[in-house]
Amino acid sequence: MVNILVTGGAGYVGSHACKALKAVGYTPVTFDNLSSGWRDAVQFGPFVFGDINSPSCLKNAFQQYQPQAICHFAALSDISESQHQPAQYWLTNVMGSLNLLQAAQLNGCNNIIFSSTCAVYGDQPRVPLTENAPLNPSNAYAASKLAAEHLLQNFQHIMPLKYLIFRYFNVAGADPTGRLGECHMPETHLIPRLLQAAEADKNIQVFGTNYQTPDGTCLRDFIHVSDIAQAYVCGVQWLLHGKASQIFNLGSGRGYSVLQVISAVSKLTGQRLKISAAPRRPGDCASLQADVTRVAQALGWSAQRSSLDMIIRDAQRWQQGGGYAQ
Repeated sequence: MVNILVTGGAGYVGSHACKALKAVGYTPVTFDNLSSGWRDAVQFGPFVFGDINSPSCLKNAFQQYQPQAICHFAALSDISESQHQPAQYWLTNVMGSLNLLQAAQLNGCNNIIFSSTCAVYGDQPRVPLTENAPLNPSNAYAASKLAAEHLLQNFQHIMPLKYLIFRYFNVAGADPTGRLGECHMPETHLIPRLLQAAEADKNIQVFGTNYQTPDGTCLRDFIHVSDIAQAYVCGVQWLLHGKASQIFNLGSGRGYSVLQVISAVSKLTGQRLKISAAPRRPGDCASLQADVTRVAQALGWSAQRSSLDMIIRDAQRWQQGGGYAQ
């Protein structure tokens, strides 16, 4: 069995990746401090309680399991929070990634997939965005992720490192079987917030209604979490076959405005959502939509479950199932 170290493997996207890796015969080793992940999400391999800001924890994990590749999810990821607490984001997302790379170097693990973000592009005059679009991060979260990308590129000069950088767009949905899902405390992502508001008959705020988009609200590319997980399977296989480092966008290639998502949730739940306009949030971009030509050609990957209706249905099934034990 080939061990894959999955930092942040108890979190939303990491746990889905662990399930996909296990399904094709790899052993995902979850490394997580459970600050935002869930122990109940660790179902597909060994669990190591540890923090990427602790070199000794990382050293022990590498020595015990000797992974052949790393899927690096562990990070702080709330854009609004990053604007108020930038130091925490640089500490975890940059210094934590540096600790991980140094541990990998010392233990001869030369394959890594890094979980980055479309937010590194910032606001651009045209979408969809290719991987060659200018990089213009507009918040501390995006800036810290871009800095971690630079770390990978720097380390390639001092070790036989092969990496993939996955810049993914708005991840949503849940495991179709209901075993895994999105569970943030508090919830900040749009679709689960809308489903919660529909269930509780509560008001939902729309942050910004005067963007340069067709209906004035932010435009986003929503990608099903299970599709992201399959990309990690393709990525691990790519690296273990010795192929070159690359950067890939992961998205559906389609854009939906906040108001379009609200309409879709209302239709599927049968609940008319109460909405109110609120000011723009610092760091939000007007439009983010992926060009996924490169990843389709190289990895043979494409989004299979990322219709908006399917994303919402899977997220709703998970929410109605009660989520993880609190």
